[in-house]
Formats: sequence, C-alpha cells, structure tokens
Amino acid sequence: MLKGVLIDWGGVLTTGLSDAIAEWVVAERLDADHYRTVMRDLIMQAYGGSANGENAIHALERGEISGFDFERSLAARLVTTDGVPPVAEGLLTRMFAGFRRVEPMYAMLREARAAGLRTCLLSNSWGNEYPRQDWEDFFDEVVISGEIGMRKPEPRIFEHALGKIGLAGQECVFIDDIEANITAARELGIVGVHHRDPELTIAELETLFGVSLR
Repeated sequence: MLKGVLIDWGGVLTTGLSDAIAEWVVAERLDADHYRTVMRDLIMQAYGGSANGENAIHALERGEISGFDFERSLAARLVTTDGVPPVAEGLLTRMFAGFRRVEPMYAMLREARAAGLRTCLLSNSWGNEYPRQDWEDFFDEVVISGEIGMRKPEPRIFEHALGKIGLAGQECVFIDDIEANITAARELGIVGVHHRDPELTIAELETLFGVSLR
C-alpha cells in the first residue's frame, strides 16, 4: 500500500527550468548557443551516467563547493553577446529568478497530507535559496542535497529520505522531472512518476493512491 510522496522542487513544484533559463539567457544577453554547449556537457556528465568522473555540478549539489565558487567557474566559461563573461556574483540567483510556484502541485500536497500520506521534499540544490515560508503546510520532511552531502540520483539520498519519513521504498511514490533520478528511485523499489505536466502528474497520483488530490 502506498503511503508516501517524495517530490522534487525545481521544475515540479515550480514552472519548468527551460523556461526560467530562457528568460535568464535573454536578460543576461548570453550567447545562447554557447551556453547550451557548455551546459549540455556539464548536465550530461552529471545525470547521463558518463564514465568521465565527476564535475562541478556534483560538488555543487552535495555542498562540497559554494555557490559563489560555482558561479565564478561557470561565468568564466560563458560569454555575452558583447563578447565578455557575465557577472559572476549572483549568477545562480538570476538564473533561477524565473521559477514560478505551481499552485496545483502545492494543493496536491496539501490534499495528500489531509488523506494521511507522508510527504517529503527531495531536491538537488545549486546553492540557491528556497522559498520556505509555508513549507510546514506541505512537507513532513525536507531533504536538500547541499545540506546533507548527497545528491540525486545517488541511492543513499533516497534511502535517507525514506528514513526521514519512516517508510519503505515500496510504500512511496517519487516525482521528478529528470529521468535519471526516476530510474534511480525505481531501482530501490520506489514508484517513479516522470513529471511533465501538473494535470497529468496529479491524475497519475490519484490513480496510484486511490484518492482525490485536487
């Protein structure tokens, strides 16, 4: 019987990362093609199962390097349409400024808790600040990668989150927008839901749990 929800933040409880990044690229006047090349290599290595070892994203998400150090490293690799690097300080804050809260997903969590389900935020952080002002209304537990030295898709972070809410993998559903994270969760027996659209995700969760979440 399913009793818990593990859920990502960026791109699931917020609007999509690609939209936020597109806003930021325009505002920052970045060379968009160059940005995509740089980030494609970093992201593929971080989440694509590359055999080439670790990169700065792994360290950032585990909190092994500061957001400021990552900003300086990334800014040095990017270029604006004026042919100069963007300002490093505050780069990550500006990058994620386009995230918007997705209210139907938060309403789903409120209904899930009202139905007796345990809920846990499970998010990889990029040194960013989270809007935590009302999280006690939605989450029984919060697991942020940079605060505990683990990151998705490492199995240990899922095991840590399960321990926090006191449930087995087979009793939980995990919602994320990154396929590699879903795959890792499923290998631990957790039911994976690949988030693409709030309405589709909520409908799938209602089917899985057998309760209304709207």
